[in-house]
Amino acid sequence: MYKRILTAALLFGMACTGPPAWALTCAPREALVARLTSEYAETLTARGLQNGAALIEVWSSEERGSFTILLTRPDGISCVMSAGTHWMMEKPIVSTGGVAG
Repeated sequence: MYKRILTAALLFGMACTGPPAWALTCAPREALVARLTSEYAETLTARGLQNGAALIEVWSSEERGSFTILLTRPDGISCVMSAGTHWMMEKPIVSTGGVAG
């Protein structure tokens, strides 16, 4: 019984000393952009400011159907917020002068 408790405590302790999962998806923006363009053939398709403190970017690849959403902080560090497949570009709906709603 003590062996099981000790083993569980050691495994839990080792797991707690590892880096947080989000730290593995953050890097200088230039490094992430280089990887997105070379390995995934993604290009910048949209971007916008989030509360004036961070830049949100959407990178996607029409040929592969992949996408990645980056959040870039003012210090130049970018973090991958989301990534996936089956990305589809939608054409914007053009209003004919009527009020939407």
